[in-house]
Amino acid sequence: MTGPPTFAIRPSFLGVARQDAAADLVVAGIPLDIGTTNRAGARDGPRAIRQASRMLVDGAHPTLWTDPATLSLADVGDFRIALGDLQASLALIEQQAAGIAHLIALGGDHGITLALLRAAAKRVGTPLALLHFDAHVDTWPDNFGQAYAHGSVFFHAINEGLVDPQRMIQIGIRSPVQREVWDWTLAQGVRVLSAEHVHASSADAVATEIRETIGDAPAYLSFDIDVLDPAFAPATGTPEVGGLASWQAQAILRRLTALRFIGMDVVEVAPAYDVAEITALAAATIVWEYLALQGG
Repeated sequence: MTGPPTFAIRPSFLGVARQDAAADLVVAGIPLDIGTTNRAGARDGPRAIRQASRMLVDGAHPTLWTDPATLSLADVGDFRIALGDLQASLALIEQQAAGIAHLIALGGDHGITLALLRAAAKRVGTPLALLHFDAHVDTWPDNFGQAYAHGSVFFHAINEGLVDPQRMIQIGIRSPVQREVWDWTLAQGVRVLSAEHVHASSADAVATEIRETIGDAPAYLSFDIDVLDPAFAPATGTPEVGGLASWQAQAILRRLTALRFIGMDVVEVAPAYDVAEITALAAATIVWEYLALQGG
């Protein structure tokens, strides 16, 4: 091995030194968590994910044989937000994301995804296909009276025409949900694979269902860390038992080399609840897997 030991890597994602938004792939943190409905703390997610990413700098991806740290990759730091103002923060996030060709966002709560989809759909010029890993459908019309909290992201994204629900697939769903919310989601054409379905299936079969749904459309990946079982990701605001194991999510992603991704986020890491950085490392690894797909 060459270079400094992992514990001495600079505190950017994968230790990259480049900081300009002109890179082919740009990492940004979005420390917003005022849209959470249970445990807060995801504002500290970007820092924890970057810190944990140090474990991933000592070699190439073992199946795609790409070293994500050597790609045209930059870490531009954290986006600005409007303290205490969710709507103003979403507007700021959209403005900052608009100038980045391929953004990898470190959340923050899942509410940030709405602003990122607004920017991405405008940039691409067409509704996006969506691959959504989560314990929750996030298609509630409101959250305890708040229209734009983290559980309403895809209700708004579908209604605003940001995503094509016929090319939208959700993986790992298992939380309590009102029947009318569930029925509305399916009625839009969204394909939902429950956590139980994933457990009873295989990574190959799930990846095939994803590819069939998304096809060759420009696709966005939104990965809520609570798709993982709390045994693998305890540090999240709304944990749900019965979730995916880390290896399942990793194996599914590795089989998606044919998809045309244009951006992604990993959200809901709340490090105050973590144990030995296992949640932060899982999130960092998901980003690393995604970057390997771009360089493969």
